Amino acid sequence: MTIKEHDFRKIDLNLLIAFTVLFREQSVSLAADKLHLGQPAVSGALARLREMFDDPLFIRSGHRMQPTARACELHRELMPLLEQLQSTLFQSSEFSPGSTTTSITLGMSDWLEMWLMPTLLPALKQTAPGLHIHVVTSTPLTDMQQLEGGELDMALSVTQHSARWLEKKHLINMPYQVLWDPQHVHVTSPLTLEDYVAWPHIQLSNREATSSLLDRTLDKQGKTRQIDYTTAHFASLPGLVQQMPLMATLPSALASQWQQRYALQSSPLPLDIPELEVALLWHQRHNSDTPLMWLAETIQQLVSATAVSL
Repeated sequence: MTIKEHDFRKIDLNLLIAFTVLFREQSVSLAADKLHLGQPAVSGALARLREMFDDPLFIRSGHRMQPTARACELHRELMPLLEQLQSTLFQSSEFSPGSTTTSITLGMSDWLEMWLMPTLLPALKQTAPGLHIHVVTSTPLTDMQQLEGGELDMALSVTQHSARWLEKKHLINMPYQVLWDPQHVHVTSPLTLEDYVAWPHIQLSNREATSSLLDRTLDKQGKTRQIDYTTAHFASLPGLVQQMPLMATLPSALASQWQQRYALQSSPLPLDIPELEVALLWHQRHNSDTPLMWLAETIQQLVSATAVSL
């Protein structure tokens, strides 16, 4: 049904409230008391109601004002609508994770998905089995645009961009670690800077800004590293370092997982560069999105509780 705006030009919601109180109290003075208004104001409201509905609405009978048939009909039809309006305007709907069937689109790079989702998804299936998570690829170079354009509900990101509309929830700071296969690269941990630059490296192209910072820092110290392979996909790293004498520099949480899973050796990066700040990002227009805010809080709690293993 299409709303006809001009039909509501003469409607004042306060008049409808006055009508319901007059119907209940059947007295101008009692209605005025309940509405915290003077009797002249309520009498004026009644006059406007009579004009609006072209009906006397209430007929004085003794000490009471009896509703007309039209008033009874209006009351019967209006009360459910007003109750629903009151609920919509003033009562926040309770979010039940266990019964939600919401779908949420999260943006993240592949390494963040590999790091977080194996822990997050089972936890969500316990508390919110009907919640559908749709992960799409985003990077620090694209997630702001995707968030603003509505392609993403929320992004898990290491971006340092800011905007007036951007909301941010800090999750964790991550240093870098270096991975290698001890069967191919014969060094001990912790690495020295000389060991680090002595062996070939894999470069992650979707970490372009960070890699450039790493190499600029090396350059300031009169060092350079040899890049033998560049890839945009973190998933290829374990297989590559298992087969070749290569080093890979990556966020510590992911490096710790792979070190155990693939029998690799690891070391802190022997270079002083800023840690990665991993955060949740979303547009301010989603601040009232209860399921999304619940998910953000859930992710933050999970990361805080499992920071060591993650």
